Amino acid sequence: MRHFLSGLVITLAFAATAMAQEVQPENKDIQSVIQGQLDAFLADDVSTAFTFAAPNIKGIFGTADNFGRMVENGYPMVWRPGDVRFLELRRFPGGLFQRVEIIDQSGQAHWLDYRMSQTENGWQISGVQILPKPDVSV
Repeated sequence: MRHFLSGLVITLAFAATAMAQEVQPENKDIQSVIQGQLDAFLADDVSTAFTFAAPNIKGIFGTADNFGRMVENGYPMVWRPGDVRFLELRRFPGGLFQRVEIIDQSGQAHWLDYRMSQTENGWQISGVQILPKPDVSV
């Protein structure tokens, strides 16, 4: 009975997460912000890339140089993206998340969730999470 109940709790938690997610229509403004930051990184314009970051990110890193070093070391596919494809935009209780597929310059695919925040300066990026590769069944 105990195993059944813990399994039921886990199943309900996953169901609640799935229901809390709501796919949104494509948002060109959000896509433009993300693409603008990617283009700035490609141009080695870290100062411009930093302008696309939300206040919480700016507060964490303090300067564009600190932010740039973090991206270069922690998100090399963002630092030097190849092809970029915007996937679904989803609303969760914590905000809007734009899923992006980035093919890096060596041809490897990466999936990221960009957390977007509406600020007085328009849409800004308030976080990026690298996602695990999707399972492919044959």
